Amino acid sequence: MARRFFCSAEPLIAHAPRVPRCPWATTEPAVTYHDKEWGVPVHNDRMLFEFLILEGAQAGLSWITILKKRENYRKAFDGFRAEKIARYGAREVKRLLSDAGIVRNRLKIAATIQNARMCLAVREEFGRFDAYLWSFVGGNSIQNQRRSMTDVPARTKESDAMSRDLLRRGFKFVGSTICYALMQATGMVNDHLVTCPRHAERGGGRRRK
Repeated sequence: MARRFFCSAEPLIAHAPRVPRCPWATTEPAVTYHDKEWGVPVHNDRMLFEFLILEGAQAGLSWITILKKRENYRKAFDGFRAEKIARYGAREVKRLLSDAGIVRNRLKIAATIQNARMCLAVREEFGRFDAYLWSFVGGNSIQNQRRSMTDVPARTKESDAMSRDLLRRGFKFVGSTICYALMQATGMVNDHLVTCPRHAERGGGRRRK
């Protein structure tokens, strides 16, 4: 799922040369996120857990809404440290439900706590959350050759497999579309369009086998 929620066609900066970046990144903070983070391989367990939670929080909302709340999420959820979140109880849930800086959805808050516990279980089994998640792409970024936004799927066989296994393990808000967005965000796939400078910068010259 390429960041399909950005639809603005306005110029990036008035009177400045137009950069042919992916068309969903037209305004801040999407531009900076696109240019510095989206599609960059992530192997840090805490960051992977952060993206898993943020992608789930996006369900039914726009990604730019979540980006604008990202720092609030980090503060509210103890820097996305799964060890701390896994111990949250009724007092923390009450605090989060009153925090206007995040999406105050009881199911999503409960899912974050559940996912933290499941993340710790995965780490116990695989050593690292990183090793588990990246196993669905064979440990290497898939280099796609997308020429337009209509070429970008909402899900793939890899995201289907990831979603099925996460759900089997007890994770919540991890449908295949959310998993594919996670894969795009963390560089498991390179879905920058071939016209975007970041496509080549992220290794886009290598075609998918």
